[in-house]
Amino acid sequence: MTPADLAALLRAVTLTVVRDRGLDENLVPDSIVVERPRHADHGDYSTNVALQLGKRLGVAPRELAGWLAEAFAGAEGIAKSEIAGPGFVNIWLGAAAQNTVVKTVLEQGESYGRGKELAGSIINLEFVSANPTGPIHLGGTRWAAVGDALGRVLAARGADVTREYYFNDHGAQIDRFARSLEAAALGNPTPEDGYAGDYIGDIAAQVVAKVPDVLSQPEADRVETFRAVGVDLMFDHIKKSLHDFGTDFDVYTHEDKMFATGLVDECIEQLKGNGNLYENDGAWWLKSTDFGDDKDRVVIKSDGNAAYIAGDIAYYRDKRNRGFNLCIYMLGADHHGYISRLKAAAAALGDDPATVEVLIGQMVNLVKDGKPVRMSKRAGTVITLDDLVDAVGVDGARYSLIRSSVDVNIDIDLDLLTKQSNDNPVYYVQYAHARMSALARNAADLGVVSSLDHLDLLDDPAEGELIRTIGDFDEVVATAATLREPHRVCRYLEVLAGTYHRFYAKCRVLPQGDEEVADIHRARLALCEATRQVLANGLGLVGVSAPEQM
Repeated sequence: MTPADLAALLRAVTLTVVRDRGLDENLVPDSIVVERPRHADHGDYSTNVALQLGKRLGVAPRELAGWLAEAFAGAEGIAKSEIAGPGFVNIWLGAAAQNTVVKTVLEQGESYGRGKELAGSIINLEFVSANPTGPIHLGGTRWAAVGDALGRVLAARGADVTREYYFNDHGAQIDRFARSLEAAALGNPTPEDGYAGDYIGDIAAQVVAKVPDVLSQPEADRVETFRAVGVDLMFDHIKKSLHDFGTDFDVYTHEDKMFATGLVDECIEQLKGNGNLYENDGAWWLKSTDFGDDKDRVVIKSDGNAAYIAGDIAYYRDKRNRGFNLCIYMLGADHHGYISRLKAAAAALGDDPATVEVLIGQMVNLVKDGKPVRMSKRAGTVITLDDLVDAVGVDGARYSLIRSSVDVNIDIDLDLLTKQSNDNPVYYVQYAHARMSALARNAADLGVVSSLDHLDLLDDPAEGELIRTIGDFDEVVATAATLREPHRVCRYLEVLAGTYHRFYAKCRVLPQGDEEVADIHRARLALCEATRQVLANGLGLVGVSAPEQM
């Protein structure tokens, strides 16, 4: 019985109790909270439904808890229940009910942890979207890992997810990039406010190789060649780095498209027409304060050129025109102001601002030998995705970036992530999977075959704790999707790995010496197979490999 199964059972019993007491069953919540107590002697699970419901029904919570505890104890699959504190009910499952989790996992296989509660959500998930003026830096690398993991988690719970990269090929930064390439090719110093780093020289040389006469072209044509060809070469590098990192996108949208198709002009006219754009001092302003922003935003500057937000407004409309009913933007730490302005833009266009979600990610710092690492060998000024992967590998880089909430700054210890020790979180989790894979190979050599027919023998507390932990996986994934927090999957995997290691230390799985194969060995092997499946499923959700040997 999974926590979800138990919650459904407890709700059904609660409805019966409330109805039989002549109380209003409509007050019973649609879902009942089921949690794991901190201490094993407080039961397998606990619920606060009596505290939640008592006041609504006009009944003292502890009195209601007494009625519920008595009724719960008589329900199929529940061995015992008792009141705790001011109105909690602690619950112990019967062995048969508890152990059905093993069967469920093995029957569902790779599908275990997937659900349908987000079915009907058509989500555009935009992340990374770094300007094609240099390699992906650490902030973008964090989003490459977290965004990809979030997409996997949302899809696992039934959402239709499109991963999108917004390709900024319009504006002053691209002009500075082109000028920097031109200077490098001519052997001139980097322009003031231009881009430095060895990669600029590399890209410049590649442009010259592709267009041999570029340096003899008139200046305007030369700069345009370096812009067009250089941006393509830089973006090819970015896409390859992301692909090698395990992050691929379904759609690449060019900012220039918003202008070339006339969508920016169309949105401007719509906003003028509905009164949400006004003229002042020769510029056109969005009435964003009417929709919760802290100030109105310039959309068309006094010189007639579009401000950056003009492209953002058109891009949002483009997403909605493509049928997305939720647009998630994953932005860097310096983009807090975008939350209110994007929601205001949606509202000004006549949409529900809830169709916009903005996630803000904090900074990443690298540490080696106890000291910050600040400079890249290739980029010159910032640490890049390639630098991090070279130092710790794809799995180590992805896992270390995903396992913490994006709301917090993180320090990545390069020395720790190269150690094969329990202090290294990704090694700790992957080693648990490899250990169970080795166990499966040893079982095959001994002729031990797992069996679901004797799961009732799994009555050791360590076995029960492992079973309940694998039973938590479905809820963990559902919560990660709802809260947009894929780090919850990583933290769960670390708990699961630790629970398995403790189980393995206490409960011998395979016979030793001349010992005959017994039903307990077959049952424990099934438990190990279920645990390995859950670990593999979880690692898959964060895009990290599940090795069979280490």
